[in-house]
Amino acid sequence: MKHIIILGDGMADLPVERLGGKTLLQYAHKPMMDQLAKEGRCGRLVTVPEGFPPGSEVANTAILGYDLNKVYEGRGPLEAASIGYEMADDDFAIRCNIITIEDGRIITHNGGNLQTSDGDVLIKYLDEQLGNDRIRFITGIQYRHLLVIKGGNKHIVCAPPHDHPNEPWRQLLVKAEENAPVEPGRMTAQETADLINDLILKSQELLSKHPYNLAKAARGERQANSIWPWSGGYRPSMQTLQEQYPQVKSGTVISAVDLIRGIGHYAGLKIVEVEGATGLADTNYEGKAQAAIEALRHDDFVFVHVEASDEAGHDGDLELKLKTIEYLDQRLIAPIYQEVRTWEEPVCIAVLPDHLTPVEKRIHVGQPVPFLIWHRNITADDVQHYDEVSCVSGSYGLLRLQEFMQELMKIE
Repeated sequence: MKHIIILGDGMADLPVERLGGKTLLQYAHKPMMDQLAKEGRCGRLVTVPEGFPPGSEVANTAILGYDLNKVYEGRGPLEAASIGYEMADDDFAIRCNIITIEDGRIITHNGGNLQTSDGDVLIKYLDEQLGNDRIRFITGIQYRHLLVIKGGNKHIVCAPPHDHPNEPWRQLLVKAEENAPVEPGRMTAQETADLINDLILKSQELLSKHPYNLAKAARGERQANSIWPWSGGYRPSMQTLQEQYPQVKSGTVISAVDLIRGIGHYAGLKIVEVEGATGLADTNYEGKAQAAIEALRHDDFVFVHVEASDEAGHDGDLELKLKTIEYLDQRLIAPIYQEVRTWEEPVCIAVLPDHLTPVEKRIHVGQPVPFLIWHRNITADDVQHYDEVSCVSGSYGLLRLQEFMQELMKIE
């Protein structure tokens, strides 16, 4: 039995009055997901352990069967692995968004949907101006970049910018944890917080004068005018999936997002890049589907991650998020299903989000998410549709964290 997990990041939602009290999954036209739910088994999954933020780095790691209490180091180190930066033992790596600030508030976490080519120019400019033997800025994808601080301390409190739209940014600056431990060979937590806050202020001064933003301002468009570092840590220690699950002899991860590629790197999965994969609603769904099919021909485990719904949720764009769900259904899940259902070796398909990104809240919410599991010999339960409400009555019930991967790997 081969296994594929198809994950629509932030796809789940809350009831929306404009949709007659339905969630987006209930309202959207998604015949493929509904068919798989009807022919398969469903349930709900707690993806965020108590005490952890409801972020994609937490939820996706848990979905893949890891104990967050043992492996969690934040997004920074995962994204460092994805972009090929090999962390030293004394490195502290932290995600570095380029965001939009207007009138003293965080307007968008993505710099006005910054493109990678423009983000590269801005990050390299900041590294030239602010980088040194201790500080390094490294290009990632779109607005998602990396800040590495030699000897930095991870015991700081950062505010994820996507969780604070339209809020004053100064009150969200980095703070040291209370009673933060002193670690030999590293800065104190307060020194690290002070350094990052200083970099934020200096970045705003530098970016506001950069030709890219001057041109944006002249056109009346949102500027990419501040960095916002968050979710940092040290080099993680993770077993590969092959070491954890003997059923996984080889595997592939397909994603446009550095974070997911980084998780895949430490999980021992091959990283496949798909031309035109953007992390937004305009991503190459068909290309990802074909890449997943090709990976399944030679691997027994594939993890396909699609970011589009999460971005639409953060933007509060109801119509766009509905489209991303429907695109995922028809342009990615359907072609994968149509291909693998005829194969001699059976393929098990699982579909789920990692967390909720409600369009009316525009932030991550750590409630249980609906999931479906399908293969051609499975005994179906009574669920007829794939959504947050229908899956409550699924035969898997409510699973927690690593239990999802454990159940999936029982299907042989």
